[in-house]
Order: sequence, then C-alpha cells, then structure tokens
Amino acid sequence: MTTRRGDALAAIRYLAPAALVLAGLLGYPIYQLVLISFYDYGQEQASGGAPLTFIGTENYRRLFSDGQFWAVLGQTTAFAAVCVVGTLLVGGALAVLATRVRAVPRSLLFLAALGAWATPAVAGSTIWLFLFDADLGLVNEVLSGLGIHGMSGYSWTYDRYMAFALVAAEVIWCSFPFVMVTLYAGIRAIPAEVLEAARLDGASTWRTVRSVILPLLRPLLAVATIQSIIWDFKLFTQIYVMTGGGGVAGQNLVLNVYAYQQAFAASDYGLGSAIGVVMTVLLLVVTLFYLRALRRGGEELA
Repeated sequence: MTTRRGDALAAIRYLAPAALVLAGLLGYPIYQLVLISFYDYGQEQASGGAPLTFIGTENYRRLFSDGQFWAVLGQTTAFAAVCVVGTLLVGGALAVLATRVRAVPRSLLFLAALGAWATPAVAGSTIWLFLFDADLGLVNEVLSGLGIHGMSGYSWTYDRYMAFALVAAEVIWCSFPFVMVTLYAGIRAIPAEVLEAARLDGASTWRTVRSVILPLLRPLLAVATIQSIIWDFKLFTQIYVMTGGGGVAGQNLVLNVYAYQQAFAASDYGLGSAIGVVMTVLLLVVTLFYLRALRRGGEELA
C-alpha cells in the first residue's frame, strides 16, 4: 500500500508541470467559451458598442429547439461514422499487407503513408479538390478518356452525398496511417508461437484472424477507434475547404462548420459558443471511453 501511494505521489509530481501548462492553455479558453454562451454576444458587444447582457441558458434553448442543429448533429455523426469505419478498414488491411511483404515494399508503403499523414489538412484538401475539379481535374479527364463521357465536366461537390463521399475519402487518406502503424505494431507483437499453435490445430486463416489476432488486438483497436471518432467528429478544415464552407445551401454542414457560421458569419458569438460547449461535452464523453480503453489496454498488455 505504501509503495503504491508513493508511486501515485511521484506520478503527480511528474505530471504537475504539464497539468499547469494545459490548464493555462486549455482551461481559460474553455472557461471563456462557457461564459460567452450565457450572454447575448453579437458584433456590437464584441466591438464595445453595446453592453453585455446575461441571458442564462437562452442560447442553449434556441440551439436545442432549432431543427437545423439536430439535423447537422445527425449528419456529423453519420459522416464521422463513415470516416471511422473507412479508416479502420483501410488502415487494418494495409497493416496486414505490411506484415506479408518484403522489407523494400514495406518501407515504400510506410513512406507513402507517412507522406499522407504529414500533409497539412489545407494542402491535402486543396490537392484533392484540384484532382476532382469539374473542368481541370485529372480524375474527370481519366474517366472521360476511359469512355465514361458523363464524367466530362462533372462536379463532385455539387451533389450532397457525392461531396460527403469525396471529403470522407480525403479524411480516410490522411487518417489511415495512424491505424496502419498502430495495428502493424500490434500484429508484430503477437508471439509467433501463438500463430503456429493455431495453424497446428488446423485453424484456417480467417479463423486465426477472428479467434486469435483480433482478440489480441482488441485494446489497440479500441484506442484507434475512439481516437478516430474524436478526430472525425470535430472535423472542420476538409469540409470547409472542399465544399466551400458547407456546400450548396449548407447541405454539407458539420457541427464545427455550423458553429463557425453562427459565430462569425452571423456574428452570433453566444450561440456559436453554445455549439462549441455542446461539442466539447460530447467529445469529453468520448475521451472518457478513450482513457478507459487506454487503461484497459495497459492492463491487458501487462
């Protein structure tokens, strides 16, 4: 008991400086975000032309009674789910591929993946938008050259679902390296004796994957899944850049872009802050599951 208490005190001493820095960098902005959400805070108040008026939970009442908010929330959840599933499938498949190829192809695969991972979101979104441009895009040129004449001049961002699909593909492209590297490390860490025993017992490849590899990778899969949910749920840059701020008539809005529009385009900073608070609470709930998965994964690996 004494040793465990001493370890806890040592951990607190080591973490205290970082906790103080995070409290300053994150705590104060979150405090201001929550505070502004309880005020009527528009352009006049921001410029000092009118006094702040405390309105309590009025911004939250307006938000929760707004049908567009619930529609955008559902749209954000569905879009994030597609991105998370796609990222896990692509990253998992490439992780398995990396364990089955030789050193040189594996190195090239990791270099390509890290290139996608290191590309800034604005640059990556702009490149993808140029590739799928209706008039000058390489994709339309190639498809038209293959005889699909309906793709000549086709706008990938005009249709609601096609625009979401294009953004999701870009998000998966820049997100799969994290999953690939994580699962590759997990697969390589599985003892060869375990896989050999499964083969000696007559287990097929699929049965080995389902009954041996996936259970051993469950902690890493949980961490990768929850991390991807956090990233994709608060997506902003890709949607804003590739759909021109939310698509035609706002058909491709997600919560972060919706909050930006309310706060800066409509100059309703109070309502925009309320959306930010709701997003923060939702992500904190997901983060709790993330921390629980990390703890459980550490216990299982131990």
